[in-house]
Amino acid sequence: MATVRVGVVGYGYAGRAFHTYLVGLAEGLELAAVSTRDPERRARAAADWNVKTFEQPAELFNDPGIDLVVLATPHDTHKDLTLEALAAGKHVVVDKVMAITADDCAEMTAAATRAGKLLSVFHNRRWDGDFLTLQRVIQSGLLGKVDRVEAGIYGYGSPRGWRGSRDANGGILYDWGAHLVDQALLLADSPVEWVSSLSQFNNPDTDIESWSRCVIGFKSGLIYTVEVSNRSRLSKPRWYISGASGSLVKEGLDPQESAMNRREIRSARWSSEHDARVKTVKDGLELDMKIGTMNGDWTQFYQNIADALLKDAELAVKPESVVKAVAVLEASRWSADTGERVRFGEDGRARR
Repeated sequence: MATVRVGVVGYGYAGRAFHTYLVGLAEGLELAAVSTRDPERRARAAADWNVKTFEQPAELFNDPGIDLVVLATPHDTHKDLTLEALAAGKHVVVDKVMAITADDCAEMTAAATRAGKLLSVFHNRRWDGDFLTLQRVIQSGLLGKVDRVEAGIYGYGSPRGWRGSRDANGGILYDWGAHLVDQALLLADSPVEWVSSLSQFNNPDTDIESWSRCVIGFKSGLIYTVEVSNRSRLSKPRWYISGASGSLVKEGLDPQESAMNRREIRSARWSSEHDARVKTVKDGLELDMKIGTMNGDWTQFYQNIADALLKDAELAVKPESVVKAVAVLEASRWSADTGERVRFGEDGRARR
């Protein structure tokens, strides 16, 4: 293949704003088709990108001109659609969350291996500027051995449509929480030992959580808290990190999404008002400093997909790593429902 021809299934917000746009920015990828059951969305996709459109996903899967399928569909459809696309001989990118359960994710991963096809998950927030900055600060040793991390997303307003339905695996824990847990596993770089969670359900018009706090205990001793809320008029800091010799506080959200919605993602820049504050001791000196935020780059996700298919580059988001994150999400929901701590075995699987 000189060019990978891409078909996107789903043209809601994720398909329209994220995937079709970002695919078009990757050298080696060509957006060729969109599938959606909604006739108005099919017309909009054709007008937006001048591509073929299909009503049913199977029609797109069976198109011999499509090499890579991107699934921007409700969470509870991901497993079956992935298996169907792989059986049709397509490479697959799945929007997060990968699937409802870790077992589903493992089945998808095994199917991709048998088919000899690429399977990846759209964890674009591995390329958030704040996350990249924190990785560098921790690796620099400024904070010493990190004992505690608190990461949170706070807003007000309950999700609509399938995202407001627990049966469809909607909810803020499997939305923003999926990104935060994925980042937690990368920052910790240690096996999960236990998960303990609490949730509230205070949105009268949905059955998904209005607030969730997932605490992850790692074998390294790190305690990592992920908190998500859609009942918060005021926000806590986006990040709080405490280590043996220093602490960090960071505010703000990565500006790439607003720039992306203007189709100007490469213009996104962090404001100095959101610089991280670090207080630490180094060589006997007490330091209180500001650290600017690196600019993130979500375009790297699809560029890596293209390079993996065309240049045999290493895949950045491997499905095996995402299976572990979904296992934590699954354990978190079970812990919140039962009030019990979930322990993990040596194989990385929850024991309950």
